[in-house]
Amino acid sequence: MKHLLSALFFLLACGLPAGAQKHTISGYIRDAGSGEPLISANVYDSRSSSGAVTNTYGFFSLTLPADSVFLSFSYIGYDAVRRELYLDKDISLNIGLEGAVQLEEVVVSSTKSGARIEERTQMSQIDVPIAQIKRVPALLGEVDVLKALQLLPGVQSGGEGQTGLYVRGGSPDQNLVLLDGVPVYNVSHLLGIFSVFNADAIKNVTLTKGGFPARYGGRLSSVLEINMKEGNLQEFHGEGAIGLISSKLALEAPIVKDKTSFLISGRRTYADLIFAPIINASEEPGTDLKLDLYFYDVNAKIQHKINDKHRLYLSGYFGSDVFANEFREEDGRFKGGIDWGNVISALRWNWQLSNKLFANTTLTYSRYRVDILAEFEDRFEGETETYSAKYFSGIEDLAARVDFDFIPNPRHYVRFGASATNHRYEPGALALNAEFAEEQFDTLVGSQNDYSTEYALYLEDDMQFGALKANLGVHASGFAVDDKFYSSVQPRLGLRYLLGSNWSLKGSFATMTQFINLLTSESFSLPTDLWVPSTARIKPQQSWQAALGAARTFGDEYEVSLEGYYKQMHNVISYKEGASFLFGLENDWQEKVTQGDGESYGLELFIQKKTGRLSGWLGYTLSWNWRQFDEINSGRRFPFRYDRRHDVSLVLNYEMDEKVTFSAAWIYGTGNAVTLNTFRYPHDVYGGGGFPNPFVGNAEIESGGRKNAFRMSDYHRLDLSFQFHKKKRKWERTWVFGVYNAYYHRNPYYMILDRERVFDTETGQSYETRRFREVSILPIIPSVSYQFKF
Repeated sequence: MKHLLSALFFLLACGLPAGAQKHTISGYIRDAGSGEPLISANVYDSRSSSGAVTNTYGFFSLTLPADSVFLSFSYIGYDAVRRELYLDKDISLNIGLEGAVQLEEVVVSSTKSGARIEERTQMSQIDVPIAQIKRVPALLGEVDVLKALQLLPGVQSGGEGQTGLYVRGGSPDQNLVLLDGVPVYNVSHLLGIFSVFNADAIKNVTLTKGGFPARYGGRLSSVLEINMKEGNLQEFHGEGAIGLISSKLALEAPIVKDKTSFLISGRRTYADLIFAPIINASEEPGTDLKLDLYFYDVNAKIQHKINDKHRLYLSGYFGSDVFANEFREEDGRFKGGIDWGNVISALRWNWQLSNKLFANTTLTYSRYRVDILAEFEDRFEGETETYSAKYFSGIEDLAARVDFDFIPNPRHYVRFGASATNHRYEPGALALNAEFAEEQFDTLVGSQNDYSTEYALYLEDDMQFGALKANLGVHASGFAVDDKFYSSVQPRLGLRYLLGSNWSLKGSFATMTQFINLLTSESFSLPTDLWVPSTARIKPQQSWQAALGAARTFGDEYEVSLEGYYKQMHNVISYKEGASFLFGLENDWQEKVTQGDGESYGLELFIQKKTGRLSGWLGYTLSWNWRQFDEINSGRRFPFRYDRRHDVSLVLNYEMDEKVTFSAAWIYGTGNAVTLNTFRYPHDVYGGGGFPNPFVGNAEIESGGRKNAFRMSDYHRLDLSFQFHKKKRKWERTWVFGVYNAYYHRNPYYMILDRERVFDTETGQSYETRRFREVSILPIIPSVSYQFKF
């Protein structure tokens, strides 16, 4: 703590004026039509060749010598604004940018929008504009943020049609997913087919894979920041879509113009509304079936401008998956199902303390919970017997955080802050209840709730010394659980050296510590996966990652980046072989897990064309990913299930004219690693007295095969989409026609063991043979959706 404060005072001293008198230009850059803040918009003075960028809330600060200045304010997709003035005092300047008449530059930018890739210190970070996400061909026409991210280098999906993110050898629980700064613990609907993020409510998406700045902590592999729209301060607007499986609607408008606004969006599937009447019509008389089969999510936000220096924001997300049915007949009733979902909220206060210092204070709440229910009711001769079993688990957070941005001069951008989070865990419990013959039985089986508190402090400075830029910082964290306290100091370093005007070399080093863990099957992620804390027995996960790369812009159209990385992970967690939490609830979960090491390294190439009627990108990843546990695979190192040697993604968008847009995405990946038994042997089934039982016969035991030593077939598919736009007087509509897996490649989802009899023509006898067969679940899937905006 003493060293952190000393470093802070040193960095603050960098902002003290020296030499010629200087003044500061500060303010906000927003969309002129809606009042939305523009993140990382550029401010540039051509006279001094100094510049600044806006933060997450549109705030900028630029300190220059007293003199004439020629300022340019710009943001991709907007017309630039230029101002000429004489700087003889501090100036507050708020800028509204008008959207360009025709946007020819729809970007997936490997840097912040508007900044050239070779100019920034940060590496291993990709921003994905929502406009681009909405153009990527989508499964069943359902626009999906996470599936778009899977098309980027260094990011892999968990399997066919899944939304899981496996970043640089990490697992999904090692991703810090933030919605308006609040952690999201379950990011998928429909068992991983769709993500919980409604693109119509989202403003921007940023994925950081390495070189983590000090303000991030708590996970090993990536940080995914998703920010919701603030709500239009000027006029009423809306947009929505009607698709094959779901419909959605988003509305935003001012409550008090230029002062207070709201945003609300909702989405729901309707499989139950379609199938329930059909199923009921086929049931026998006297029976009734109620079917619940849907997911929904709601995003809501209110912003209020107190004055030019203070703003309040209140945002929330509410989403759930419901899979249940209730069957009634004369002599009884059965009800069963599973539902899971997130509740997230954030209250934020922006305070501009001075023209160089900006503060953001946030209170957050996050809860994820899953419930599985089975109820039976029998009626016989006037008596009723009921039985019920309910399994539930989850995690709940309550947190406070304060962040400061200090911009003493154009060569320093200092960030510092602190946070505290209280975690409450429900690591799986089964409630049993029975009522019969005037008797009642009620009990609870499973682990008890756990509690922990996580603390963090950070300090970082993005500094420039001529052609060299550096981001230097430290993240300090602590974790209190039961009677144990863990502490961790994590240094961070990012470097950029500019070679000429359009080449740069970059390097980074970061250490990370993760105090909470997800107990999940390696082969498939389920809602019943458990979040649990580090304990005296279960050590925190730790990692360090180093990366080197080069970046260049060719002309004004093509950006190319090449990065190599190496990452080591320690104390990663896994179930022991044969263990599962759904069985043996009476045992402590710590008895079922083991910890080991991970290693990941590779090379990533990213080429993108940003301008013109044809835009898109090409991503390629060459990688290796290993795990080693003393209690798994006899202690031998083995490939992680999602170790893929090669990954390729090609995404193209072509504006044929102002009415028609064509999009295509082609994906290739090395097959997933799998474990297969390689031999079997007979085993006598013994009866009483220890003698073989002749009436039962022999059993067979299958064994052998090292863990993940085999590979499924390689994965590849082509997705296509056509968008037909038409502008009306007060609104516009778009028909979207898409095809998933256009050339119907049977991509493997899992493997089964088949038995079949084969006839030998030479001997005239038949015999049984066995072979592993790959099963594909997603064929060619056409889709159509109707989108509208007003």
